[in-house]
Amino acid sequence: MNRNIAFIIITSFICVIMVGTLLLRLPMSTHAQSLALEDAMFTATSAVTVTGLIVLDTPKDFTPFGQGVILLLIQLGGLGFMSFSTLIILLLGRTISFTNQNLIISDFTTGSARNIRNIVKRIFLFTLILETVGAVALYFQFHHLDGPQRVFSSLFHSVSAFCNAGFSLFSNSLEDFLANPGINVTFMVLIIAGGIGFIVLNDIYGWILHRDRASSRISLHSKVALIVSSVLILAGFLIIWLEEIHHPENPLSAGSRLLSSLFQSVTARTAGFNTINLNILSPAALFMIVILMFIGASPGSTGGGVKTTSVGMVFAYMRSHIRGRDRASLYYRNIPSNNIEKAFMVIVLSMAVVGIGFLLLATFQPEIPFLKLLFETVSAFGTVGLSMGITGDLTLASKIVIMFTMFIGRIGPLTLLIALSGSQPKAVFQYPEENIMIG
Repeated sequence: MNRNIAFIIITSFICVIMVGTLLLRLPMSTHAQSLALEDAMFTATSAVTVTGLIVLDTPKDFTPFGQGVILLLIQLGGLGFMSFSTLIILLLGRTISFTNQNLIISDFTTGSARNIRNIVKRIFLFTLILETVGAVALYFQFHHLDGPQRVFSSLFHSVSAFCNAGFSLFSNSLEDFLANPGINVTFMVLIIAGGIGFIVLNDIYGWILHRDRASSRISLHSKVALIVSSVLILAGFLIIWLEEIHHPENPLSAGSRLLSSLFQSVTARTAGFNTINLNILSPAALFMIVILMFIGASPGSTGGGVKTTSVGMVFAYMRSHIRGRDRASLYYRNIPSNNIEKAFMVIVLSMAVVGIGFLLLATFQPEIPFLKLLFETVSAFGTVGLSMGITGDLTLASKIVIMFTMFIGRIGPLTLLIALSGSQPKAVFQYPEENIMIG
C-alpha cells in the first residue's frame, strides 16, 4: 500500500463520520431536543468503524430515521465508502480509476487482481445474499415484534451482524435470546461470514462450484485464516466454558453456559453482541475475551483487530526457527519475509495503540477498575463493541480517546503510519552489523 492509497482510505472514513455526525444531530434523528456533538460524533464513529460501543441507547434515544442513519453508516463502514463508489461507477458504466482499483486490491485481495469488476460485483453479491438470508431467518424468529418494526429490526440486526458492528435495537443486546439456539446460530453464522474475509468467501465459493474439487485450490491465505479462526473460536469457547462451570456468581444452566460460551467466543472476534452480562464472567474468561478481541477477524473482512493471518505468520516464523529453518513456511509454501515483517509490525503497533489508549483512560478516569478500562480499550481497537458497562460513564476526554482508538483500529495502525510518513528515498549504503544480546 502506498501513501496516497492510505491517505484516501483515512480521508474517506473521516468524511463519512462527519456526514454521519451531522445527520445524527438533526432533530428528526433523536427523541431528545438536541444531541450533544460529542455523543453524535461518538455514535457515528462507532457505526462507521463497525465497533458498536454506545453512549446512548440506540432503540430508546434514536428515532427510526436515526436508526436508519446508523444502519447506513454500518454498511458503509463495513464494506468501505470507496467500495460503494466503485460499485456506483460500475453501475453507471464508467471506467474505474487506477486509484480505485488499487483501493479494492489493498482492501479485498492478497495483492493482485486481474478483473476488478468481477471482484467488486462478487463482494456485493456475497453481502446482499448473506444479509438477505440473515434478515429472513431473523424475521421468522423475532416473534415478539410486529409489522414494519419486525422487518426493519431483522434487516438492521442482519447487517449489523454481518458487518461485525454489534449495534442492536434491543437495549440489553441479545440477552433476552440467551436460550434461543436459532437466533444464536443465525448471528454466529453472520458474524463468522463477515469476519472471515471476502478472499476466503470467494475461495470457498469457487471450491463449491468447481466440478473437479480436487483441482480447485484453496489459497494459503484462506487456509491460514480458516484454521486460525477455528482454533481461536474453539479455544475461546473451551476456556470461557470451563471457567464458567465453577463460577459461583454465574446463574446459568448447563445448556445455557455451553451456548453462551460459544456465542461469546464468536462475538469477541470483533462483533460485539452479547447474550449475557459480561460483569458476571470470571477474570480469566474476560482476559480470554480480551485476547480474542485483540486478534480479531481476517483481512479483507468487515472486522478489526491485528487479524488472524498476522498471528498465523508469527506462528509460522517461530515454528520454522525452532526447527532450524531460515525461511518460514506453511503447507509447503515459503512465506515472503516482508509478510513476516508486516505481521510483526502490525502487532507491535497495535500493542502500542492499545497501551497508549489504556494509559490515557487510566489517567483521565482512575476511579474505574483496571480490567474494565483495559477491556474497553481493546474492544475499541478491535472494533468489537463489547463493554463492561462503562462507556456511558466516560468523560469527554475519555470519549475522544476511544473514538481515536476505534478509528485507528478500523483503518489499521500500519495504514495510519503509512499515511503520516513522508516519502523517503531508499538508502544506497549499509551500516556495519553488530550483535545485540537477546533474551
